[in-house]
Amino acid sequence: MTLTKARIVEKLYTESDFSKERCVELVESVFGLMKDELKKGNDICVSGFGKWSVNRKAPRRGRNPQTGKAILLDARIVVTFKCSGRLREAMNED
Repeated sequence: MTLTKARIVEKLYTESDFSKERCVELVESVFGLMKDELKKGNDICVSGFGKWSVNRKAPRRGRNPQTGKAILLDARIVVTFKCSGRLREAMNED
């Protein structure tokens, strides 16, 4: 099952003394901060969890799979995630 913001809010609400509205504000604030940093080109590192990195991809040649015609793909920015060693170990324990 996919973890959604709504499920994060619900879990935070049930495990804390905050109101549901405050939990929504907290979750939205954290994700908003993360989005803003990624937009600025900054990486995000959460100790024990992982790192999101902003990478710039150069333009490249590609091919239209339907026609086989060569095309030029634009430069773009992508975000990659690498989990921490501790998270990887925890995932592989089971």
